[in-house]
Amino acid sequence: MDKRQAIGSWLSGPRAAAEDMGVDFGYRGERLGLPEEGPGAVAPPGRRIGALLVDWGLCMLIAYALLSGGNVQTAGNWALVVFFVMSALTVGTIGCTPGKRLMRLRVISETGSRLGFPWVLLRSLLLLLVIPAVVWDRDSRGLHDRLSRAVQVRM
Repeated sequence: MDKRQAIGSWLSGPRAAAEDMGVDFGYRGERLGLPEEGPGAVAPPGRRIGALLVDWGLCMLIAYALLSGGNVQTAGNWALVVFFVMSALTVGTIGCTPGKRLMRLRVISETGSRLGFPWVLLRSLLLLLVIPAVVWDRDSRGLHDRLSRAVQVRM
């Protein structure tokens, strides 16, 4: 291995270096038995982040208009409560939040069925903590999804 290869593997990251050595990681969701593309495939990160931004904006709007009395700082605190309630109710009943529906995503259990309500509550609580949501595995699932046995898929 010359210096260019060593620097390239360092810049590309450990996954690229492992792939260069012949390791086959497969596609996202393969270990879960999900298709590679189309409906039922693991949701791409861009859509998931877009859905989160839509949901957060909606929660801020609701909190500012109905709960904060016109105070922007208070609206941010109330938005967390609204986000938890909205996430728990909508994912627990129809499997998606308004932002996820707009981005054509849904949350299901690892087995492919609807996520149970206790798991939905755990997932929503972990999502509020933020850190579990930004720690991803090789299937692009956040730690909040792994701990609640959930996966976000395309509709």
